[in-house]
Amino acid sequence: MALSLASISSKSQVRAPRILLLGVEKIGKTSFACGCKFKDGLRVAQGINRPIVLPMRGEEGVDDLTVPSFPTLNTFPEVIEALNVLLNEAHDHRFTVTDSLSALEPLIWDHLCKLYNVDSIEKVADGYGKGYVAAAQEFRTYLDYLDALRANKNMGAILIGHVKVKRFDDPAGPSYDQYQIDVHDKIAHMAARWADLILFCNTKVAVQSEDKGFNKTKQRGIDASGGARFVYTQKRPAHPGGGRGVYGELPYELPLDWSEFMAAVSAALEIRSVTT
Repeated sequence: MALSLASISSKSQVRAPRILLLGVEKIGKTSFACGCKFKDGLRVAQGINRPIVLPMRGEEGVDDLTVPSFPTLNTFPEVIEALNVLLNEAHDHRFTVTDSLSALEPLIWDHLCKLYNVDSIEKVADGYGKGYVAAAQEFRTYLDYLDALRANKNMGAILIGHVKVKRFDDPAGPSYDQYQIDVHDKIAHMAARWADLILFCNTKVAVQSEDKGFNKTKQRGIDASGGARFVYTQKRPAHPGGGRGVYGELPYELPLDWSEFMAAVSAALEIRSVTT
């Protein structure tokens, strides 16, 4: 590509989003990623974001939904084959849904173990952490395919990830526990940097103290939202979040409902159009 001063542009643009969707177990991550709309707690629509699901071995979250999905992908080469199908064949899907990143990682490990004829990712490339470096390189290939789909097919991407609670040593203050993506740090950091928007899904919890007698109390978490589920768009000490551009201008808390999310994005875009 030949560059010149004429190729420089100051025009902003909003491209199909790359979303890292994290949350606690069974909160409804797959339903959200597959474009579900809810009313009074009941699902009234699905697939409104025209998704295509890439279900990894061990994940069955899409089984309850009637949205387009590949058969269960049991190996990393099968995953790449599915991406090649989307890249090279005609279709009208608008989002890839990786279900899940936490299940994709062991497929990459298995693939590398087979290539190096070893039985553990720790032994790949003679060990000393080199297996995790090789896994990150394979994951980079995966992200490159998703970026190619965005560039050539105008497709967004949603990576679903499970979370774990882990101690965070804050260099600016006291340490504390927080939700973090449940994959190796190298892949976690790559996914977070790649994403245009990191979302975290959860309910609202209140802590209630119970008197156990003998001057002892017990703390118990209770659902403070009557079963409602939420998606959080911004980072807080307890959980990840945040976005680039218009995706960083969304309300902190939204219902866990794709139609509500898109309405918030549209509202943010409208505000931008008025102020620019």
